[in-house]
Amino acid sequence: MKIVSLDELEKTKPDMEGAKGIYKQVPISKDDGSPMFSFRVFTIEGDGHSPYHSHPFEHINYVIEGHGAIVSETGEEHEIKKGDFALVLPNEKHQYRNRSASEPFIMICGVPKGYE
Repeated sequence: MKIVSLDELEKTKPDMEGAKGIYKQVPISKDDGSPMFSFRVFTIEGDGHSPYHSHPFEHINYVIEGHGAIVSETGEEHEIKKGDFALVLPNEKHQYRNRSASEPFIMICGVPKGYE
């Protein structure tokens, strides 16, 4: 069993070309012996965003603070806010955007442990 407070975890800046103002924390991963999933927490600063990207597996998001959007490959923006869940399907090109200029957008991202 592992119990960890998010406040105790180091924030790192992921090496993602095309990203702006993103930090990652990893509270649960394969390094903890998790048999199936890794959970990452991304903090996207005001006006920040991830790169447009896709991957061959689904991932599940839960917004714990702020409001933002998931942008599809066509440019369509799907609003997500605190308390919302989102499913991004395998190979679905997407981007996360913070819709606030000053408040952080924070979300949990669950992925298969092999991806972490």
